[in-house]
Amino acid sequence: MDIRFKFMKFRKIAGIISISLFIISIFSLSFRGLSLGLDFSGGTLVEVSYETPVPLETIRNSLLDNGYADSQVVNFGTNLDVLIKVADQNGNSSVGEDIFNILNKEGIPGELKRVEFVGPQVGEELRDQGGLGMLVALFMILFYVAFRFQYKFALGAVTALAHDVVIILGIFSLFGWDFDLTVLAALLAVIGYSLNDTIVVSDRIRENFRTERVLEPIDMVDLSLNQTLARTIITSLTTLLVLFALFIFGGELIRGFSLALILGVLIGTYSSIYVVANMLLSLNLIQDDLAIPEPEGADFDGMP
Repeated sequence: MDIRFKFMKFRKIAGIISISLFIISIFSLSFRGLSLGLDFSGGTLVEVSYETPVPLETIRNSLLDNGYADSQVVNFGTNLDVLIKVADQNGNSSVGEDIFNILNKEGIPGELKRVEFVGPQVGEELRDQGGLGMLVALFMILFYVAFRFQYKFALGAVTALAHDVVIILGIFSLFGWDFDLTVLAALLAVIGYSLNDTIVVSDRIRENFRTERVLEPIDMVDLSLNQTLARTIITSLTTLLVLFALFIFGGELIRGFSLALILGVLIGTYSSIYVVANMLLSLNLIQDDLAIPEPEGADFDGMP
C-alpha cells in the first residue's frame, strides 16, 4: 500500500521540538507571566468620538505627559471613535473624567461616549473563572474521547490540547502581547478547532487499525495521516484566510483574538499530526486495543 509521506519518520525530532517549546513556554509563564489586559488587571475604558480624525499618537503623548504612561489608545470601529484603556489606578474610578478633562485641556476635545471602570477584584474573578472554564473543557474532552474511542486516544487528545494552549500562552508571554477576554475566547475556540482535527485523525487511525491487519502500527498511523492530509490542509488554509483578513482589516480591538486563533490553527494542525500520533505510538497502540468485542455466545448463533 502506497504511503506518500512518512510523517512518523520525523516523530522523534517533532517530539523534541514540542517538548522544548512546551518547557520554554512554562518557564516564560512562570517568570515573565502574561501581560494582562484591562479585563483581568482592572482599569478604566474611555470612548471619545470626534468629528474629524485625530492622530492617535497625539492622544498618547498627551496622556504620557500627564502621568498615564500605562495606557492604550486605539480606534474603535471608525477612525472617528477613539478607545482609551488605562490600567487600574489603585481603584480610582474617576480616571475616566480626568482623562476627558486632559484631552479638553490639550486642545483635542471630543464627545464623551462612555466610561467603564473594571475593579481589580472583578478582573481577578474573570481570570479565575476563565481558567477554570478551560480546565473543565479539557477534562470533559478527556472523558468524551475515552468513552468514544479508547483511553490512549483520550490521553493523546488532551496532551495535544494542553500542548496547543500552553505554547500559545507562552508566545503571548515571551512577546509581551496583551492577554484579555478576547484572547481567552480565542483559546477556547482553539481547543474546539484542534479537537475537531484530532477526532478526524483519531477516527481514521482507529478504522485502519481494525481493517489493515498486515501493516505495522507506525505504518498504520502514517497511512491514516496521509488519508486525512488533504482535508486537514484545506480546512486549515480556508480558516487562515479568514483569520488573516480579520488580523489585517479588523482593527486593534480584535487583533489579539485573530492572532491567537492564527497561532492556534497552525499549532493545532501540527499537533493533530505529530503530538496525537506520537502519543499513540508511545503508548504502544496495537490492533487488540481497538478490536470490536464479540457478543457473548456469538460462536453458538448458528447452532439449532
